[in-house]
Amino acid sequence: MKHLLFIILVLFSIQLSAQQKQFSKDDNGKFIYYQVVDSQMISKDTLLQRAKSFVNVAYKKSMRQESATDSSVLAKGTMVIDKTILVAGHPSGEVSYNFVFEARNGKYRFWLTDMLFIPYQRDRYGNFVATTKIGVPLERTPGKLSAGAWKDILNSAYNKIEKFGDDFKKYLATNRVEKVKKKAETISTKKW
Repeated sequence: MKHLLFIILVLFSIQLSAQQKQFSKDDNGKFIYYQVVDSQMISKDTLLQRAKSFVNVAYKKSMRQESATDSSVLAKGTMVIDKTILVAGHPSGEVSYNFVFEARNGKYRFWLTDMLFIPYQRDRYGNFVATTKIGVPLERTPGKLSAGAWKDILNSAYNKIEKFGDDFKKYLATNRVEKVKKKAETISTKKW
């Protein structure tokens, strides 16, 4: 009976480890999150406008646009990686990345690469702040002592970046128009 329980536990853990998603690697051996999306209904100019709006409006606090051409947008950004213990969670660090978007008629592609992890620690006021300005590439293989924590960071980073990619695709698919704030008209009570 004990052997059967042990075998079931081993098979379950193998199945769980096989289900964890991992980053792909690019030509340089760096982690990359790459997507090509077919969008026959939306023109190239509209896609480009929506991508700029996404970078400059929707993710304004965590991204900044570096450059833009007639078919691409380049940006740099950061996202906070959380560490959850039971119910309570706190930020364990942040991942900085480069974001590239390219559009053609009928399809577009985007990718996130050059991902660097910057760990957080509590300061004397109880706030979580970066311990250093220099990031560690996510491709780095950790030592035996920190392998478990690094695996958790990679899983959390992949989940956050996958959610970012889904948000980006939804943003480009919807017909959101930036609302232009109208100048408030002054009301005159003298004329009527």
